[in-house]
Amino acid sequence: MEKINIRHFKAEDTQAIVDIINYNILYSTALYDYEPRTFEQQLAIFTDKLDKNFPIIVATLQTEIVGFGYYSEFRFREAYKFTVEHSVYVSDDYHGKGIGKVIMHELIELAKNQKLHTMVAVIDSENKSSITFHEKFGFSTVGIIQESGYKFDRWLHSVIMQLMLE
Repeated sequence: MEKINIRHFKAEDTQAIVDIINYNILYSTALYDYEPRTFEQQLAIFTDKLDKNFPIIVATLQTEIVGFGYYSEFRFREAYKFTVEHSVYVSDDYHGKGIGKVIMHELIELAKNQKLHTMVAVIDSENKSSITFHEKFGFSTVGIIQESGYKFDRWLHSVIMQLMLE
């Protein structure tokens, strides 16, 4: 397999990212959204994160965007400023090729460099591969919120996982 490259997000990456997100909205419980996002909605979301000095990174194989990741506020109260919640997504065509690992490793390093204290993941309980993925990076399950989401005509449970960065 060719080398996975990581770089910072550029506005022209938005459509490829929207395609990855919308696949997950329509066919998985990775996102609890119901409606696909537009280019404009996603760009506004990312602009807000960048304005707050949070990183957004993309993974590429040659010139194709095959995944992305970011972190931002866990909650909006000031005392939470050293805690972030992250997201990692890989194009459905590229699962199992180590792309998520490269993205996750880079996000953890970026968070440590920003002197953050802890990183949180909120994962649908049916997404066993994501839970296992996070465990490999040292995340541990710290809670489960029962029936916290409703999608595809069923109740979903959120698994809260945490990694201490310091």
